Amino acid sequence: MKIIDLGVGDARLTSDLLPVLRELRPHLTEELFREVYERGHDQGLRFTAGYADDGACVAAAGWRIVDTTSCLRKLYVDDLVTSQAARSTGVGHAVLAHLEAHARAAGCCEFSLDSGTHRTGAHRFYLRERLDIVAFHFAKELKPLEG
Repeated sequence: MKIIDLGVGDARLTSDLLPVLRELRPHLTEELFREVYERGHDQGLRFTAGYADDGACVAAAGWRIVDTTSCLRKLYVDDLVTSQAARSTGVGHAVLAHLEAHARAAGCCEFSLDSGTHRTGAHRFYLRERLDIVAFHFAKELKPLEG
């Protein structure tokens, strides 16, 4: 297993990582993914891919390091997905460990992510990985202003 941070312009972002990411975010087209990453990179967005021994990309993570008043500095995981075929093979654990190492190296005092309430399998995984449920995440969908 190999975990690789993919930089801007790396062709593997769309050829390898995006198909796995779309298992979690099916609305992402290649064009939309490029647009989001182009804007998000300036905000700290980075992507990491997990590869199986046969060279297939089987995990994708989107993450950023942010400074906040609540915990000062944290690594926040925007997206974390292991392909359906590769679940329970250790790749998710390896990607989390890789990201936690980034967090520690950057002086973060927290590692956090949100997970949809319907993703109970993911919640079991996060709890096994010693992540705690520490907050509720509230959201409100905003419609574009007319006019």
